[in-house]
Amino acid sequence: MSIIIHKNTKILVQGFTGKIGSFHAEEMIKYGSNVVGGVTPGKGGMSHLNLPVFNTVKEAVDQTGASTSILFVPPAFAADSAMEAADAGIKTCVAITDGIPSHDMVKIKRYMRRYPKDKKMGLVGPNCAGIISPGKSMLGIMPGHIYKEGKIGIVSRSGTLGYEAAQQLKDLEIGVSTSVGIGGDPINGSSFRDIIEKFENDDETIAVLMIGEIGGPQEVEAGQFAKENMSKPVIAYIAGLTAPKGRVMGHAGAIVSAYGESAIEKVELLKECGVTISKNPSVMGETVKKVLVENKLN
Repeated sequence: MSIIIHKNTKILVQGFTGKIGSFHAEEMIKYGSNVVGGVTPGKGGMSHLNLPVFNTVKEAVDQTGASTSILFVPPAFAADSAMEAADAGIKTCVAITDGIPSHDMVKIKRYMRRYPKDKKMGLVGPNCAGIISPGKSMLGIMPGHIYKEGKIGIVSRSGTLGYEAAQQLKDLEIGVSTSVGIGGDPINGSSFRDIIEKFENDDETIAVLMIGEIGGPQEVEAGQFAKENMSKPVIAYIAGLTAPKGRVMGHAGAIVSAYGESAIEKVELLKECGVTISKNPSVMGETVKKVLVENKLN
């Protein structure tokens, strides 16, 4: 099964006619995703990739019935695009864009508070790889062929480590229910806790692999949630064991500024929560397989 997206999810591409939007929209269509159109202000009425182009998200939603969008919009305009999607009734928006200013993300999150919980848009990202439910739908920029359909949930701050995990699992004949890239920025739309709760409620996800890194409290908060609420095993890998304190390492959010934010501290705190730790990125798949065997889930 899958979380967030499924085979029939109707998808809009915001920034549809741009170079990056066009490339990844075409890849999603080839994968089998139900892309129903796109939005580029000023180009409404055109046809692109044999699909309609709209000036606004509201117009696109009204005419296509889309419930989901993906942003390939430059950083300066991404906040407005996300808020426009929320106002148009989009249920899930994936922001691929890297470099969105933190104060713009604060603005987006504050803006979405005006909506009641049942009408509030779910935001994934920014600076993320997106979402894929293998064999069903791809809403992102990942190489779809490395994902085998199955029952392991993956949630990762790093796109490339998420890809590595998927390939390792595939090599071991283990499949993925859904993989979610939440992004590496300091302020993001969905947290590890948000996603692992969805996996806990998914009947066909049997275990969860969480791939984190230095910086921020999210991984430990997810571990505490897992300890108190998860019936399914959680496996984690935390990148950045040798990262020096105070230096940004790759992602804007990957900076150690407080206790519990270094990789070593996160690993210890997660162990206390009952989370199984993968010692290094090369054994993520093997660690998942070992946990499946130990819990008689294979």
